[in-house]
Amino acid sequence: MINQPQKLTVGIADMKILQWNGELVTYALGSCIGICLYDPNLKLGALIHIMLPLNMEAGRKNTMKYADTGIRETLRQLEAKGARKPRMIAKIAGGAKMFEVTEGSSLGNIGQRNIESVRMNLKREGVRIAAENVGGSVARTLSFFPETGEGQIRAYGQPLIIL
Repeated sequence: MINQPQKLTVGIADMKILQWNGELVTYALGSCIGICLYDPNLKLGALIHIMLPLNMEAGRKNTMKYADTGIRETLRQLEAKGARKPRMIAKIAGGAKMFEVTEGSSLGNIGQRNIESVRMNLKREGVRIAAENVGGSVARTLSFFPETGEGQIRAYGQPLIIL
């Protein structure tokens, strides 16, 4: 029996893992960031949809909502399935500036803060960013295919981008 490819949808503040055959997809990446973590030897991939840079929550209930705890927990789960950080790569997309914020606002540019946090946390974990499509002012859909390691970005009115 041939395995039918799966299509797993990753929600906001969510993460899914898939090996070999199928697609991981997340929608509506505005200021949020989609992070693909991938071990090419095992064809094992994960996709995280983070909303915010740092987990300051008491009790840290939803680890996948934040770049720091989401990356750490996803790496832990991938390593439990045999992945090794020295082999792993990351592909990231999102971090757009979706709204103009008045100067001095406490909100700042959350998309840019997310980008910086994701980059810093991946570096701290020793995972190389192989490709990225971040910033700008457009929302993105990110798909990741563990069998090939390919990422695809779709955005309204723009051509398909391959990561």
